[in-house]
Amino acid sequence: MARIAGVNIPQNKVVHVALTYIHGIGKKFSENICAKLDISRNKRVNALTDDEILKIREFIDQNYKVEGDLRREVSLNIKRLVDLATYRGSRHKKKLPVRGQRTHCNARTRKGKAIAIAGKKLTPIKK
Repeated sequence: MARIAGVNIPQNKVVHVALTYIHGIGKKFSENICAKLDISRNKRVNALTDDEILKIREFIDQNYKVEGDLRREVSLNIKRLVDLATYRGSRHKKKLPVRGQRTHCNARTRKGKAIAIAGKKLTPIKK
């Protein structure tokens, strides 16, 4: 099993797809890595030699910030915004959308499951 940047890469996938399992490497970066290291796009991970896996591992370590380091940097950036009491920081703190999205009827992903409010029953209109 190939282990790159602390992540077990799936064996039966194509290399440029399998590299996207690493946090911080998307489709574009994985294709760049394959192109710079002269690894075929159609090659599967289980067909890679130990030398090629080592080259990929070293290339990623030298050129990209991935996994733990990236997660730490992002969390420190958010913490800095919260500590400075910026508008974006306050939105992070309240667990609301940060980039100006509508929250009246959407934003369920960020806000979580809708909560029923007690005492909101509709009362019949008296005549």
